[in-house]
Amino acid sequence: MALLRVIDRDGQEHQVEGKTGYKVMETLRDLEYGVAAICGGMCSCATCHVYVDAGWLAQLPEPMSDERELLMELSHYQDNSRLSCQIEFTPALDGLRVTIAPDE
Repeated sequence: MALLRVIDRDGQEHQVEGKTGYKVMETLRDLEYGVAAICGGMCSCATCHVYVDAGWLAQLPEPMSDERELLMELSHYQDNSRLSCQIEFTPALDGLRVTIAPDE
């Protein structure tokens, strides 16, 4: 079982089973403390915005231009911001730690 470590908006850390081969967003939207993911992973709404733990950033592919542009428009943007709909959860990401960003 590959683990995904999620820090909710209340600061509580949870360890959940990551769904290998699926987007991180798909795991997060199924959690009661997760993300809304209104657009269903189309990279158009940013309701799946997360902060990726600094130790994991280098293991993720660079964001595409559309993701980067959308993120930079957010009031809660940080250098470690990503849209979880754009991160495929692979076995190499076992233990990935993300923090759910505040609602916009």
